[in-house]
Amino acid sequence: MCYHGLIAAGFGGQGVMLFGQILSLAAMIDGKYTTWLPSYGPEMRGGTANCTVIISDEYIASPVLDEPTEVVAFNIPSMLKFEKNLKEEGLLFINSSVIDRKPSRKDIHVIKIPASEIADEIGNPKILNMVMLGAYLKATEAVSHDSIKEALERKLIGKKKDLLKLNLKAIEAGMREVVK
Repeated sequence: MCYHGLIAAGFGGQGVMLFGQILSLAAMIDGKYTTWLPSYGPEMRGGTANCTVIISDEYIASPVLDEPTEVVAFNIPSMLKFEKNLKEEGLLFINSSVIDRKPSRKDIHVIKIPASEIADEIGNPKILNMVMLGAYLKATEAVSHDSIKEALERKLIGKKKDLLKLNLKAIEAGMREVVK
């Protein structure tokens, strides 16, 4: 059975919500059940933002997660807030470009991705969310690569259509980083 209960968290403006939307849309394209539940801090940019995504082969009773199977932390406050709730043996993805400390728990698996550095190398710091998405996809195989591409094509419309190749490049870079 496929089940992924994920919390992605960071500062507003880091692309946390788009990360969750693309993942949830890709799950629908793959024919899975999914929920996406956003949560914003009081500020528009620079405040806290997180979203919960559940992906399952079975009907999902509630979009609320008490014990996620995976946490994707874009910054230190997010790691500190959500690491403690992560399921034992769960996956903690951290943006090691900005998180300079080790998680406190020893009963989880930590995947360090220098997402901000990779995004800068590709040429756009705003795509760090797609680097993290690529790492998440490679480690979990929660959805197919084709469904992610289709989800991006559906989401990046109008002027944003030009960003498709850049976002796919960032996803590929994140996937390669997990293999290292």
